[in-house]
Amino acid sequence: MSKATSPLLLACMAALFVGCSSSNTSTDPDGSGDMPASTENVKLTGSGASFPYPLYDRWFKEYSESTDGVKIDYQAKGSGAGIKDFINGTTDFGASDAAMKDDEIAQVDKGVQLLPMTAGEVVLAYNLEGVDGLKLSREAYVGILLGKITKWNDPAIVKTNEGIDLPEMDITVARRADSSGTTYVFTQHLSTISEEWKNGPGTGKTVVWPNSDKFIAAPKNDGVTATIKQTPGAIGYIEYGYAKLTKIPMVSLENQSGKFIQPSLESGQAALANVKMPEDLRAWLPDPEGEDAYPIVSYTWLLCYKKYDDPKKAEVLKNAVRYCLTEGQKISDEMGYVPLPENVVEKVTAALDNIQ
Repeated sequence: MSKATSPLLLACMAALFVGCSSSNTSTDPDGSGDMPASTENVKLTGSGASFPYPLYDRWFKEYSESTDGVKIDYQAKGSGAGIKDFINGTTDFGASDAAMKDDEIAQVDKGVQLLPMTAGEVVLAYNLEGVDGLKLSREAYVGILLGKITKWNDPAIVKTNEGIDLPEMDITVARRADSSGTTYVFTQHLSTISEEWKNGPGTGKTVVWPNSDKFIAAPKNDGVTATIKQTPGAIGYIEYGYAKLTKIPMVSLENQSGKFIQPSLESGQAALANVKMPEDLRAWLPDPEGEDAYPIVSYTWLLCYKKYDDPKKAEVLKNAVRYCLTEGQKISDEMGYVPLPENVVEKVTAALDNIQ
């Protein structure tokens, strides 16, 4: 974990994971109905996205604890670092909120199988004492991220928050310092709804943010979360699970239908409802349709090799994924994620045949 990460936040996350794991250990690790044969000391290492880290950490710990001879370690380094490690062959699997591009896949001699494992919402969390139920129009939140709206009592914010006493306070934006899939998802959405953003910062795991001392960089989702909580007047983009865990207020955002939507399991599922998963399992939701859809939702992927030098590692990985697709999906909601639709589970399960 980064040295900039809040110790209090990490302690809170660790306590939740340990408590939850002790009460939910599976007796059927791969979810198939049969216990897998004992495996002789197989260790898998992975790195990448911090977006799904709370869920992946719990999944992998539970699977490791319930399967003799298996240990799965996952390090949240950010999607960009995870893709780099995976391409360089220094890990057994990677994880990214930005699905690998064709030119990245071409660099991997062993072949690449992308597996969407869960979905989540990117939320705008904020720190304004006494302000509950904040709503931001598209005009307002794009303006804030462009550095054009700098005060909390700006007319663009006031007009959608009738009856709320907004302070004449500077807005501080907390953003990612590292190469981040969360940033990719967030900026892809901003590029979709704003020509000015598209032709300015654009879409990427890293982008050029406004040059202002009111834009503060922090590493990973937990670092941004800690920065928001420690900075009065702050707003920043993080994965919903981090906001849910730390009980930090979240903005209701204007969706494509013009409704202001709070992030939740229901609004995330509404966003996924109209998305068709293609054969390569790379589906994007830059601005989902649906009256009740939350506007910033993404799948997040495991990055697996199609060919492993050690067949035992391939088999352990596939069994672990089967567990995550079955028993693991049952805990997604309580951890702040959106369970995969059943048709997506079926496609991902079938894709495991490509891993040898």
